[in-house]
Amino acid sequence: MIRPTWLTLRTRWLSCLLWLCALPALQAAPVRVTDDRGITHQWAQPPQRIVSVLPSLTETVCELGQCHRLVGVDRYSNHPASVRRLPQVGGGIDPQIESIVALRPDVVLMSSSSRGVDRLEALGLKVLTFEARNAPEARRVMLRLGELLQVNDAPRVWQAIEDGVDQVARALPRTDRPLRAYYEVSTGGYAAGPSSFIGELMTRLGLQNVVGPEQGPFPRINPEFVVRADPDLILIGVRNAQGLENRPGWRSMRAMKAQRVCVFTADESDVLVRPGPRMAEAARIMARCIQQQGAR
Repeated sequence: MIRPTWLTLRTRWLSCLLWLCALPALQAAPVRVTDDRGITHQWAQPPQRIVSVLPSLTETVCELGQCHRLVGVDRYSNHPASVRRLPQVGGGIDPQIESIVALRPDVVLMSSSSRGVDRLEALGLKVLTFEARNAPEARRVMLRLGELLQVNDAPRVWQAIEDGVDQVARALPRTDRPLRAYYEVSTGGYAAGPSSFIGELMTRLGLQNVVGPEQGPFPRINPEFVVRADPDLILIGVRNAQGLENRPGWRSMRAMKAQRVCVFTADESDVLVRPGPRMAEAARIMARCIQQQGAR
């Protein structure tokens, strides 16, 4: 048996000492993230107390395996079920500033259009604002949150979502004449344009959107426009479907005559209108609608 010499032991000891000295520096590497405003915030370590005031951001944090860092959410965040037990801090339009501050968050995640960002920052809180209108933007948001949370496999998580959508699209039979469709996203006549994540999904599943790309991702549509467009298929959430047949001129549309109307439940609508982890599930929901109505 060869015994280590004094010089060898001394060399090993010095190597260990150097490693131990370097370890705090490695652990203290700052976390820097830039939001949709172009503002960069920095943390000495990944934030451990997070408030999310947008359901899609809540779901993305949880999809990255970091639900346990959430200490508060908006009133509409309801997935996964565990977040329903967290303190609620209002919504994007009416965030409860005092409630958010009381939770002592390391960071607040909000929509770019949310109110209260300036007030929260004036109170010393770090706020990151994100809002995805299409799939590439949703991917970017997930990767940014991966940076924030120091989750290295965020690209793999996103690729799994994309693969899920592709699988649904490939399984859906295509017809010689695609259905011309109108998707009403919310009350007030806001529709999904082709450049929105919902419009992109419609295209991937073989639908032809009656809303033009020049109208933007989520334009407010005049009801007369829909009558003139005369879609083959109408997609709408149950919250907006009340009195659909009483809208002026709508009874004359081919979709209404053929009863080609997909009315999504509240839970289904939540999945469909949130860009993020459940986009493959959204594809399955929409595909079921297309198969059922396309057979008419």
